[in-house]
Amino acid sequence: MISGLSPEQTELAHAVRRFAEGELAEGALARAHSREYPWDIAAKLSDMGMLGITMRSEDGGLGGTLMDAVITIQELAMVCPKSADIAQAGNFGPIRTFVEFASEEQKDRWLPDLLSGKKLISLGMSEPDAGSAVTELQTSAREDGTDYVLNGSKVFSTHSPHADLFLIYVRFGPGLDGIGSVLVERGTPGFTVGQPTPFMSGEEWCPLYFQDCRIPAANVLLGPSGFKKQISGFNVERIGNASRALALGRHAYEVARQHVTERTQFGRPLCEFQGLQWSFAEMIVKLEGAQTLLYRAASQADESGLPTAFDTAVAKLACNEAGFEVANAAMQAMGAYGYSTESLVEYCVKRTRGWQIAGGSIEMLKNRIAEQVFERRFSQRPS
Repeated sequence: MISGLSPEQTELAHAVRRFAEGELAEGALARAHSREYPWDIAAKLSDMGMLGITMRSEDGGLGGTLMDAVITIQELAMVCPKSADIAQAGNFGPIRTFVEFASEEQKDRWLPDLLSGKKLISLGMSEPDAGSAVTELQTSAREDGTDYVLNGSKVFSTHSPHADLFLIYVRFGPGLDGIGSVLVERGTPGFTVGQPTPFMSGEEWCPLYFQDCRIPAANVLLGPSGFKKQISGFNVERIGNASRALALGRHAYEVARQHVTERTQFGRPLCEFQGLQWSFAEMIVKLEGAQTLLYRAASQADESGLPTAFDTAVAKLACNEAGFEVANAAMQAMGAYGYSTESLVEYCVKRTRGWQIAGGSIEMLKNRIAEQVFERRFSQRPS
């Protein structure tokens, strides 16, 4: 039995790993460096029930637990890191917010294609002048008869080059209570998806522009006062982020461990040098510690299936830092082999570095944790 998992969860982990090794190992390196979305892999994951794991069966999901989704993502990442991204897109982030709050009409219209891996949903939250301070967003939704007219722009939207549906945070009116969200389809008049720009990891994003973009009222997901509901669901997205960050750190660790066991220098295996022994000892301590915090957050979700904001912040911070630090140390241990694109280790370094920013930066997480420590709110805005 895997440490920290029940017998049933251990069997799930073994089953996902067997599938990944049989179906996803071949082509994992090329897949990681491709800018194309692997729709064929999305279809395979859908066929195996790995999209919509925590969603209700009546919505087309499996009705599984948050731990089931975490285990699935981590086991996929150990074989094919890019496939873990596909599982993330089908379980966490905007799709989770969508299925949580969408009307039955909205679900009937879009959810089947999202869960079958035929379409993607992207989140439009950040703006040129509203990143971590998301409540300062300016993209507006003005009511006009039976429609809403959108104006504004978004940046850094994951999967935006490939998405067909966009969940957009908008301002219906002033203040926090004026923030909600709408659903916009690619190709809607007045909605422009700009040219893609790559992140350091190679993943691309497109700016989103809304100029008198008219959508029907039926496309409103959460109207005024919907912001707090949306943010509560964001805790789950952070669990998916943390799962991948830690899994890619462990992936790099395993590749490097095998490398230093087999590679010889100065007449003996690299693993016999004490400096590397200490490095790997530090790596495994970081991985195991962060794994425990991740499992705690995922397993202690409340009746709504949401973990607490504190447990989520602690888990994401620990996993983000452990994942990057371990991947970076693994690359150092492998030297030029680890730094080369011939290995997935350099990919793991770049991806884990990005997750320290995405989904709530590590600095914002520390602020959130400190508020719990001192049992008071610390405003980041000037008085």
